[in-house]
Amino acid sequence: MYTVAALIYPDALATSVTLPMEILSAAAQTARSRRRTAPGVRFLLAAETAGAVTLDNGLTLECPVSQWELPALDLLILPAIWRTPLPTVRRCAAWLPQLQAIAAAGTRICSVGTASSLLAEAGLLDGRPATTHWNYFERFLRRYPQVHLKTRHLITQSDNIYCVGSVNSIADLCVHLAEDWYGSGIARAVEHQFSPEIRQPFQSAAWQDTPQRRHHDETVLLAQQWLQDHMHCAVSLQDMGPAFGVSARTLHRRFRQATGMAPQAYLTALRMNTARELLRRSNLSIAEIAWQIGLQDASYFSQLFRRSNGVTPGQYREAVRGKLFDPPGKPAPAPP
Repeated sequence: MYTVAALIYPDALATSVTLPMEILSAAAQTARSRRRTAPGVRFLLAAETAGAVTLDNGLTLECPVSQWELPALDLLILPAIWRTPLPTVRRCAAWLPQLQAIAAAGTRICSVGTASSLLAEAGLLDGRPATTHWNYFERFLRRYPQVHLKTRHLITQSDNIYCVGSVNSIADLCVHLAEDWYGSGIARAVEHQFSPEIRQPFQSAAWQDTPQRRHHDETVLLAQQWLQDHMHCAVSLQDMGPAFGVSARTLHRRFRQATGMAPQAYLTALRMNTARELLRRSNLSIAEIAWQIGLQDASYFSQLFRRSNGVTPGQYREAVRGKLFDPPGKPAPAPP
């Protein structure tokens, strides 16, 4: 069972709480429909004092847990703060050491919008990348000059600390977490349920200060770049090692150690990311897309895509391009 908690304060935006709840709940339900032993997700709402909290928008949320008595968590969400975050920062000042302890325990913590100020006040963003709501960039920089603010990224990750710049971006992060917890097939199924036409892959939206980004193995970096450059070709992974002056077995070991992935899995991920973009943005046929990413067999590409994404390439294209309304001026279809 995964345990997720959201801290509730009066000026919190409820959508930054309810959207993660719905996405992660959908992921858990979908996973359990396919595998009965898949773990569920338990959500807790926590406030300064356990009980009902009425938000500034008039919505009342029941918070059965005090923020001082949170159990061990897999994820803590700090919801977006309406307008200036300073009143909430001051209200939570005495609790910030508790936030530091939660982070030190390895719990994933995600701030939404200007809630990144809570992380910054606690010193958890010192020397780390972070983002916040775009309207607060200048004030955030002035107040927290020790934080590496990433104004061009809607999501940042540094170890177990995540910041997202908007409520929409929390959906991208939750799809990423669903993939981590339940696998890519479940994540894609949930992604398609929650407005696939506006979702952006976590890897392309996020600044990640992680071992995969930070590793210093120059041979592996060269191999990663080589795979990127030759993704459209028939790649022989057995030939890669000698090309970089090491054995294939040594390269495989070092590649996995540096990136957390085997070279073949890394190449497949590159190909699937490119395939998704081509399905979204081009009119190429399925066979043409397979050829573009270095796979000569369209049937094998379809199988690989479905294994990675939970749907066929055709279903994915239909989902991401689906529109509710007919174009203006288009005549209504004749009745059958």
